[in-house]
Amino acid sequence: MIDLSTWVLSVPTQTTITDVSTARLNNGYQSQYFRQNSDGSVTFWAPVTGGHSEDAVYPRSELRESQADGSLSNWPYAQADNYLSAVLTVTQVPSKNKIVIGQIHSKDQPGSQNDPLLKLQYHYRNGVGRIEALLRKRPGDKTVQNILIAENIQLGERFGYDIRLTPTGKLGISVTSSGGDKGSHYQPISAYWSKQLLYFKAGAYVQDNAGPSNEGGRVTFFWLNAVHK
Repeated sequence: MIDLSTWVLSVPTQTTITDVSTARLNNGYQSQYFRQNSDGSVTFWAPVTGGHSEDAVYPRSELRESQADGSLSNWPYAQADNYLSAVLTVTQVPSKNKIVIGQIHSKDQPGSQNDPLLKLQYHYRNGVGRIEALLRKRPGDKTVQNILIAENIQLGERFGYDIRLTPTGKLGISVTSSGGDKGSHYQPISAYWSKQLLYFKAGAYVQDNAGPSNEGGRVTFFWLNAVHK
């Protein structure tokens, strides 16, 4: 059972992104873009024809951290040990074969670059899935590092990821699949990120915006938890 009490949801309605409040989400919200399943899992669907936010070019069906009262949650990494963990399957990818399944993003505010520090991406390449970390060294950087974390993860195969950002700025990413494939990456991040307010995101953020309406990304999460301690 996934606890949705500290998340808000964005879904790619026809012309734009529509936000679903924490209260509405926890009152049983369902749509073609988000389904709460009988086993406690949740399924995200993002068609390539879906709407997107003003500062993005791709559609997403994605959760974003909130407080229990529905207000948005943002944090400087130095104040806690910050964890995001998930267990999921990717069952459909768009023709460009890439879906972002987890993020550490920075808040859009004066002085912020409104950049993701990290995007965790499922990339279906040559018939095999791989998990890549797209890591931005500093806020405002136009280029990102693409770091291979794990590979040989098939469509429909269950796998888990864990992301940790410590108060001292150490970033850790680990992935383990049900088929025994696994990998990890650890490195310190730039102190420039200490000036940013951050938040976790998770779901199906397709890196594609062309094709028919039945093309897109479909992802089911069986476990999702964000913790700051």
